[in-house]
Amino acid sequence: MVFAEDALFVGFLVPGETAAILGGVAASRGHASLPVLCVVVVIAAVAADTVGYLVGTRFGARLLSTRLLRSHRERIDAARDFLSRRGGPAVFLGRFIAFLHAVMPFLAGSAHMPYRRFVAYNWTGAVVWGVGSVVLGYLAGNSYVAIERALGRGGALAAAAIVVAALVAWSVRRHLRRARGSEAP
Repeated sequence: MVFAEDALFVGFLVPGETAAILGGVAASRGHASLPVLCVVVVIAAVAADTVGYLVGTRFGARLLSTRLLRSHRERIDAARDFLSRRGGPAVFLGRFIAFLHAVMPFLAGSAHMPYRRFVAYNWTGAVVWGVGSVVLGYLAGNSYVAIERALGRGGALAAAAIVVAALVAWSVRRHLRRARGSEAP
């Protein structure tokens, strides 16, 4: 899911960030290896951003004129301006900002940023974001155990259900807002 979210604007539809966090929760419960999960998330993020970069390098101008991207013209122009002002740090920071997360690798490729520079900032951002997301989920999973001890199993399950429902609602709303923005004329 992390790869699908990051590769060529699919981030508008697929919640890879949520999957990374839930993977961390699974690791806290002993259902997955925390180090392996961190490595997989980081590699998936880097590989997907590399695909976005290469597509931007090869098809950037043509894709920027498509209907989907024309509907995001203001945001794309702002992202391009941010990239031209900040360069590599924009690639790093783009990993943590919703819209930029989906388009920054493509824009870096279409702007013909040197690949070595792109990959250095991309790897750094992917490591911080990927490990951070998985560890956040891991800590949340461990918090569940502490809540279970304090409130009992029923109270902990109710608290977990509320948190999961809130995260799902937040993720769905975010993706619906992105989708609505891409449908604008």
